[in-house]
Amino acid sequence: MSSQPTPPEAGDHSAERLTALEIKASFAEDLIDKLDQTVIRQQSQIDALIHEVLQLRQRLTDPQNSGRTDLRDDLPPHY
Repeated sequence: MSSQPTPPEAGDHSAERLTALEIKASFAEDLIDKLDQTVIRQQSQIDALIHEVLQLRQRLTDPQNSGRTDLRDDLPPHY
């Protein structure tokens, strides 16, 4: 089998393809960094919401809050 020499244009095409792949990889890395930051922010919000729900549950099960409240305590101050 004889191997045919590659034309000089083939080397230029490979360089263009390599450059295009490097650009795509760069954009992919940037997107991954942004997604990481989004996940970190959302996890922080989830943690804060879980903490708030636990506090609300504790209020509901607290025996001091389970008693009846006077409706006059709920009136706005101008009454």
